[in-house]
Amino acid sequence: MLAFARALTTQPEILLIDELSMGLAPLVVTELYDILRQLVDSARLTIVLAEQFAHTALGLADRAAVMVNGRIVSDGLPADIEHAMVDAYLGGDLADGLE
Repeated sequence: MLAFARALTTQPEILLIDELSMGLAPLVVTELYDILRQLVDSARLTIVLAEQFAHTALGLADRAAVMVNGRIVSDGLPADIEHAMVDAYLGGDLADGLE
């Protein structure tokens, strides 16, 4: 949380976030995602987010990508990516041959 706050004080143009929710209480995660939503809505900066709670992240995204073993296997609009994400992580067609 401190790293997130420190990053915002520098007024960045691009914010790279890796696992915003890791190790935090669900209530705190909800508050942080509310802050991200405000930042996205204000169009103040570009946010690149890697997150284990992909459905939550997709709710903020303009574009999304699914990575499997370090390779992007699908990208596009969040609504279009959701199926690919489920396939890739639960053993669908996109995951075949990537192990």
